Amino acid sequence: MTVIVRDFRPSDARAWTRVRRAAVPYLVSTPEQVTHDLAHAHPDRHYRLLVAERDGEIIGTAQAGIAHESTEPGQGSCTPHVLPGHTGRGAGSLLLSTAEEHLAQAGASVVHAWVLDTPRSLEFARGRGYRPGRSAHFQHLDLAGASLPPLQEAPAGVELRSGADFADDPRPLFEADAEVTLDEPTDVPTELDDYEDWLTNTWRHPAFDAALTTVVLVDGRVAAFSAAGTDGSRTYSSNMTGTLRAFRGRGLAKLAKLAKNDSLHRARAAGYTDAYTANDTGNGPMLAINKAFGYTVCATEVRHARTLG
Repeated sequence: MTVIVRDFRPSDARAWTRVRRAAVPYLVSTPEQVTHDLAHAHPDRHYRLLVAERDGEIIGTAQAGIAHESTEPGQGSCTPHVLPGHTGRGAGSLLLSTAEEHLAQAGASVVHAWVLDTPRSLEFARGRGYRPGRSAHFQHLDLAGASLPPLQEAPAGVELRSGADFADDPRPLFEADAEVTLDEPTDVPTELDDYEDWLTNTWRHPAFDAALTTVVLVDGRVAAFSAAGTDGSRTYSSNMTGTLRAFRGRGLAKLAKLAKNDSLHRARAAGYTDAYTANDTGNGPMLAINKAFGYTVCATEVRHARTLG
């Protein structure tokens, strides 16, 4: 009956995915994803996966690491997840304390964690010294039954392409991702400057779907994109949607919305039935766009942080 915490083993991948899908169904989780993340993590990330086990059953998971791409050193992260029906037995606390010890040894001065916006989860975080910060809405769209806006002909000089069209040279997408990432609301400023790492952990990531990713070109240059993630069966996720700075405010009919609509149509045609996305609660324009597509809020999480030492 005792809960133990140990390091993840590759044979745990299916059980890990079961816990994650039950605890956070609005995130794409697959066995291939978790094993890829561990096998290809950058050394400076000090990435570690933990599982909580009770009577031989994995009932909790946690991933811990250092934000090595951050412009601020010492930024760690960890979020434990416990299988519904198994909370209140110490698994979450043990996962968190084990992860915090690992992060402290790896040089973290602060630990960040996303906490579900429920009284029980917020109290769990508060009782362990975490302070709340910004929040984000997760939104769900019944893709099979949604009335998506019709596909429209692109304006003159504008072309819609699939991410797969960049297979021979994805660097323009890396550069676009790096620029849009700089403008994302965040507690941990991030700068993407390692192309090889991006190729491994974004472009070749098992959850990234280049074929369902839409890229908007204006006069042959990448102007906007909507990056897609999938679980290979029914769940589709909008990982990042944005417009590059040089193409904002030019009356180009909301390029990001154009890209997202095209990607959603691609996903539905490919057989995906559930679409998820997430936005900072203060990101009114993107929340309005998603509402127009038919998305509804399915969960809210609050970013928390705790100073170590």
